[in-house]
Amino acid sequence: MNPSTAQASVITDELVRCGVEHVVVCPGSRNAPLSMALFEAARSGRVTLHVRVDERAAAFLALGLATGSARPVALTCTSGTAVANLHPAVLEASHARVPLLLLTADRPPELHGTGANQTVDQRALFGPAAGAVEFPVAERRPGQQAVWRALVCRAVAHAEQGGPVQVNVPFREPLVPTFEPHWPDSLDGRPDGRSWTTVAPAATPVSRVDFPLPARTLMVLGSGSPARARAAAAVAAIAGWPAVAEPPAHAAALSGGANVLRRGTLLLSADLPDTLRPDAVVVVGRPTLSRAIGRVRTQAPTYVIDDAPAWTDPQHLAVQVRTWLDLDDMPHVADVDPDWLPAWRHADTNAHTAVDKLLDEQEWPTGLHLAADVLATIPTGTNLFLGSSNPIRDVDLVAEPRSDVAVFANRGVAGIDGNTSTAAGIALATARPTYALIGDVTFLHDVNALLLGPQEPRPDLTVIVNNDAGGGIFSLLEQGAAEHQESFERVFGTPHQADLAALCAGYGIPHTLAPDREAFRAALRPARGPRVVEVRTTRAPLRDLHARLRTEVTATLH
Repeated sequence: MNPSTAQASVITDELVRCGVEHVVVCPGSRNAPLSMALFEAARSGRVTLHVRVDERAAAFLALGLATGSARPVALTCTSGTAVANLHPAVLEASHARVPLLLLTADRPPELHGTGANQTVDQRALFGPAAGAVEFPVAERRPGQQAVWRALVCRAVAHAEQGGPVQVNVPFREPLVPTFEPHWPDSLDGRPDGRSWTTVAPAATPVSRVDFPLPARTLMVLGSGSPARARAAAAVAAIAGWPAVAEPPAHAAALSGGANVLRRGTLLLSADLPDTLRPDAVVVVGRPTLSRAIGRVRTQAPTYVIDDAPAWTDPQHLAVQVRTWLDLDDMPHVADVDPDWLPAWRHADTNAHTAVDKLLDEQEWPTGLHLAADVLATIPTGTNLFLGSSNPIRDVDLVAEPRSDVAVFANRGVAGIDGNTSTAAGIALATARPTYALIGDVTFLHDVNALLLGPQEPRPDLTVIVNNDAGGGIFSLLEQGAAEHQESFERVFGTPHQADLAALCAGYGIPHTLAPDREAFRAALRPARGPRVVEVRTTRAPLRDLHARLRTEVTATLH
């Protein structure tokens, strides 16, 4: 075989040996050697192949597959702007520590700087957001297979530590298999058939907590390691600490036994009375949803439990940072305050009652209604992916936390791009029914996630679209205030007249428009394959409704 075909075959073989189970292929010319080698590996049952024509959607699909499987996922694309389209998913993977292997095909060195088509300097294109492995051009000389295999193993090992790695591979023509004298003699550069390195998920280091934790401590759990969250939650349970858990941490916090507050974020948004003011705050993982969490951290010493060099501390308030918190650390925990947790539970019950009363008074549907209904309706053992703008915040504010539903979200950099593709990847990797609650702009931003070829594995994915004809989240931010109304609708509200049913029909995806609550809940019954459930809402009352929500909760505290 020719050098490019041989190199792609060795790379593919080594990916499989290192435990890569899912690969995503984007069609292109320069990456043809890899595409064909990956196709053959899939045909022989060594990997599961997914093909997408849109590189941005493909990258987020790979992100979802890696998130759902907790294993590195490989993706290949051609050179030029195709590589640049991977960048949003690379940034998300970098900040969320998701293992991706980006096999970017490149032109050989002699074509760079010559004006050759589709040729850019794409080496280490993603900067500090991704590790970078540069392959040599394949040539007919001995000893190359060992180099190729070692480079693949290094890339997989790097990704296993949590993050994306760009593997840039320049290919010379011919790019498809050719009939010529056999070379090399064997594709197995290692007689023992084993990988150069033993690649396994990195263990979370454990360090004992050497700081005193007062009885009046509040725990906040954000996105991150479920194992870490469960261990920390068990400490909170025994110490009698209340816990505020963001939706991606609900299941881990509840399974660890933490006293998770149903309306924790709303309570933190209020002016807390002295009986609820913590003497310390323990932050586990990466909370990103509420400014209120940042505010409470300014009022008490903060201890961060995380193992990333860029631990979450945007206000630079952390007193200490540690990698772990578990029951072995209990000797460092002060005696339980018998009044601390009951005071928070009483406040939480009152806030919960006030929220339910306010929602009952509102005409269905609002985004808050949808959030509560989705969590109350979807079956046990399913996945729920939450869109990055209002949906995840709505769930955080009013939905009932559940331990029997795995909640996911792209909270690394919290972009709206690629949300549907990520949810599809999670559904495929876990082989579990998956629901995605997203907004209409988020849906339109990633509509190519619905483009599935007839031979592609089809996720059991229900995409729930809260269609308020524009950017509803901006209504809740500073630019949504009355004094900015003249500019708001054009540059923030961004109204559209997209026909989601027609779009779904064009992609061959079933679509349901739910006109009332009964129809909506019925539409959420489990079904096979991808589908879209649309609910039409309005942005007009959002700002006032959320203001009332906070006012009503605050009133319960005083």
